[in-house]
Parts: sequence; structure tokens; C-alpha cells
Amino acid sequence: MELDGVKVRQVQLAKRLDRIDPFYVMECAKAAAALARSPACDPATGGEPMIFLNIGEPDFTAPPLVQEAAVRAVRAGHSQYTDACGLPALRERISAWYTTRFGLNIAPQRIVVTAGASAALQLACLALVNPGDEVLLPDPSYPCNRHFVAAAEGVPVLLPASAAERFQLSAAGVAAAWNERTRGVLLASPSNPTGTSIDAAEMGRIVHEVGARGGFTLVDEIYLGLSFDERYSRSALEHGADVISINSFSKYFNMTGWRLGWLVVPEDMVSAVEKLAQNLYICASSLAQHAALACFQAESIAEYERRRQEFKARRDFLVPALNQMGLTVPVLPDGAFYAWADCSAHADIEAGGSWDFCDRVLHQAHVALTPGRDFGRAETARFVRLSYANSMGQLEEAVQRLRRLLA
Repeated sequence: MELDGVKVRQVQLAKRLDRIDPFYVMECAKAAAALARSPACDPATGGEPMIFLNIGEPDFTAPPLVQEAAVRAVRAGHSQYTDACGLPALRERISAWYTTRFGLNIAPQRIVVTAGASAALQLACLALVNPGDEVLLPDPSYPCNRHFVAAAEGVPVLLPASAAERFQLSAAGVAAAWNERTRGVLLASPSNPTGTSIDAAEMGRIVHEVGARGGFTLVDEIYLGLSFDERYSRSALEHGADVISINSFSKYFNMTGWRLGWLVVPEDMVSAVEKLAQNLYICASSLAQHAALACFQAESIAEYERRRQEFKARRDFLVPALNQMGLTVPVLPDGAFYAWADCSAHADIEAGGSWDFCDRVLHQAHVALTPGRDFGRAETARFVRLSYANSMGQLEEAVQRLRRLLA
């Protein structure tokens, strides 16, 4: 290219970017937001306002005690750097939460507070994955998880997971896929996009298979607090100190924009993760950490549990309604706030599939959904993800519009 008649060389981007796909969820969100601002969605001109069922963000904000703690932290000037692993008091409260909620004794020194679950995944992948290492993930799964593996120059290997397997990996599948290049597994329980979890006994078998091969088991548990079925309301950490768990204050604790999460690692891995955190971002937000201390007070936990029941009520309304419309949800989500629905009765799968279906619903019903394209390659053209993180009133209106469109 030329600038004022002088040839200027273009900056060469790193080749690792070629291994990371675009995040289509966000592209769909931008299209929905643009349409929402148009006259077609303006009630003043007779339009229907957009209903957003595409983004996985709770409609609840941080509860009062957390907000008040943040204000106190600002006024007290608690904005200096913390230890790279987080405030000792916050690590202790997270540890106590594991005891009271799951009956687990997780030492505070194994807990590393991070700048969101995304930072936790990045730290874990950078600490564990060498160039060319293969990491097994289920297909479908959250796209950023495989992209963290790719960013660490590893090779994400997607294993097709069927409804019969709850759209999750199995121990038998892991054993069959393992080869000399395999380094470990990256699971999510409950999962985005399916809202399904791995049964505790099966998780134990997976951990055993991986451990016997000298690999790592990395489990994304950011939706663990939002479990609706006692059978699945258990942490993978119960299967031994070698399991590595990622968690977050975003979903159950309703602090999405605060960018705060944590990582539970074996004790001999803490120093390596700490070194990476020091160099990559120094520490998580100090103000967010001071505010998060209030998440574990009894009043806050009671509010979170009330909200968890509200999410369950939304699921119990939405999933039967989708099934009645032919948007079949093959496996009832047991956690999180997503429904993974088969739209093949209303879409040409050999053509645009769920992508075209979501576009039609967006423009004709003004309901924003997420096509399966982001979440893998195994039959994802058949599926759409709906988030019931929106209010019950919005869900009821969305169902009415979908019924009208699909009738």
C-alpha cells in the first residue's frame, strides 16, 4: 500500500489467528442490535421490539450487598494491585463455599482468582498445552474453549457427542480417541450451549482414563451454581486433586461485566499459574474482588438461590413450549440457562440450516436466537441455542411470536 506516495509495508499478523474462527454469536448479536434500532422494531411506528434470546447473560445484576461492598471499596480506596492469585480473604471465602455447597475441602492456596473465567482458561491452557498437543472436547461445545487451546498453539479435537451421551464426552469415547499426541480433555459441566452436565460417575471414569494416560482433566464449571437437578449438582473436583476447575462470578453470582473468575489447580501448579498471571495482567480487578466478598454472605446466597429457582421456572416453561412447536430439545437442560433445540422440522438442513432459520426468526418475528454454527461441526446446522436468561414476560412473548411464525 502507499501513503502520500511512499510505499508502506502492511503489518503481518500472527499465523495463530488462522486457527481461530470468527465468533458468530457476536456477529448475530450485532445484526440483532442493528435491527432493534430500526423502525421495524420501534413501537412508535407500529413495530415489535426485539426480544433477545441469543446472549448468555443473566438479566439479574449483582445483588444489593455486592453493590454496596463495591461502593465501600471505592470510598476506602481499595483500588491498589492485589496478589496475582487474588485477595487471601476472597480465596478463603471461595474455599468455604466449596465446603458448604459441595462438601469439598479445597485449600485456599489452590484457588487462583482471575480476570474472569476467560483468563482462567487462558492461564490453564498456557500452563498445560505445548505446540502440537491435542486436547479433546465435545462437539457441540463453547467455541472460545477450543480457541484458547488453539491460542496456546495446541490442537483442539472435537469429538461428536450425541443426545444419548447428553452432548458430553464419555470415558469410552476419550479412551478410543486418545493417541500419542493427546495431552488432555477440556469439558464443561453444565455445558454451553446445551445446558447438560456429565453424570458424576461418568466424570469419575473420564478422570480415571485421562489420569492413567498422564493427561490433564480441565473442567469449565462456570454454570455449576445454576444446577437444577441434585444428580448433577456436583463438582468434578470431588474426583481428586489433579482435576483443574474453572469457575466465574459471572453466571450464578450475576457479575458478568465485573470480569472476575477463579481457577482451582493442584498445589504444585499454583506457582506456574501465578507467574503467568503476574506477566499477563498482574491481578484481577481489586474493586471487583472486594465486592465479591459480599457474594458469600447469607443474604446474598439466599438471593442467588431465589434467582436459581427463577431460571428453573423459565426452563420449565420454555422447553415444553419449544417441543410443542417442533423445535425439539432432545435433552432437558439440567443447568445453566440454555436450550439446544433441533430446528430441522422448520429449516432446510442441506441449505442454510439453523443459520437461515435464525435469520428468518430475527427478521419476521423479531426474536434473536443463536445458530448452532459456532458450537462445532457435528450436526450443528440442525440446532439453535436459546438463552432463557431473559425475563419470563419476554420468554412468553417470544413463544407467542414463534408460534405465529411457525404455525
